[in-house]
Amino acid sequence: MCARRFLIIIFVFTLMVVAGAFAIFQFGGNVLLKEATPKGHFQAAAANGDPNYADASSWIARPGLPNDPALWLPDGVARPATGNAAVFYIHPTTYLANDRWNAPLIDARDTALRTNLFVQSQASAFNATGEIWAPRYRQAAFGAFLLDSTDARKALDFAYADVSAAFDQFVKESGDRPIILAGHSQGALQLMRLLREKVVGKAAGKRLVAAYIVGWPIDTDSDLPGLGLPACTSAADTGCILSWMSFAQPANPSLILDQWKKTRGLTGGDRSPENIVCVNPITGTRNGAATADANPGVLVPSASFASATLLPGSVGARCEKGLLIINGTIPPLGPYVLPGNNYHVYDYALFWAAIRRDAARRLATWQR
Repeated sequence: MCARRFLIIIFVFTLMVVAGAFAIFQFGGNVLLKEATPKGHFQAAAANGDPNYADASSWIARPGLPNDPALWLPDGVARPATGNAAVFYIHPTTYLANDRWNAPLIDARDTALRTNLFVQSQASAFNATGEIWAPRYRQAAFGAFLLDSTDARKALDFAYADVSAAFDQFVKESGDRPIILAGHSQGALQLMRLLREKVVGKAAGKRLVAAYIVGWPIDTDSDLPGLGLPACTSAADTGCILSWMSFAQPANPSLILDQWKKTRGLTGGDRSPENIVCVNPITGTRNGAATADANPGVLVPSASFASATLLPGSVGARCEKGLLIINGTIPPLGPYVLPGNNYHVYDYALFWAAIRRDAARRLATWQR
């Protein structure tokens, strides 16, 4: 039992590091810089051969895959009748090693365990609306977010090439069904590029129910027009973007946003922390507010992370200055809140049932 508890603690700690990679990148300081920056220069060959997305082994989740983690459900939640949407989900950074700039497609270390956990706890929110495709991709190592360098940019481009190829296969297999796109952290960043290059103005864009770009800031003026889609302003909107970053009070996003605001937006304009898109997942509305009793369920894991339950009516949220400020009685999700009361790790868990409801509602509207 002691050994098991120790492994659980280590596992959760590494989960914190994964989520913290985004924040560490924004710190702009020397935190973990020497230890985490990948060794040497970017080499495509180090990430092994190109994936074949016609092969089921190149997917973490897809229709017909045995032991599909996206089909997981919390305790007490009945298996739903699956809707007719096709869902494309991009997982966040789970590769913690610094031996290369991009992870192998299949890593024999703990990367697979962490990746499955994210697919299980995040992508599962959409399994009532349709079948889920979640590709393995040669993700940029979390150290790639520490520097604005040629190597880091090449690593992110390399990861995107896999995501793009997987999406092409997804579009081919999903037929003419409505589609939902979702991602978190690095997955959200890759999804932003995917929208610009593969969705908006293309045939897939006509089928888009909504895009959930979670855990990455989007500037209303300098990013949103470049994405080619509006933010969702009501719970009935379709063909729109939902985006949020979860913080508790007192919220201090400076460690994230001080560096982000120095970068240029997708349209070339300035970025401003006061101008960040916030769509409340509880209300489904831009700049919305909701009390705790409106939240249908926070995903609360068991001590062993082997299961989870839904706790309704505990956490409310309101959009404030671009952040999603949570309130109410926050359940014991784990002690891994990032600096500034940043709940980045829990962006999906805090609103798991609300996301599920939101996706089903938008799909119904799209079908009408």
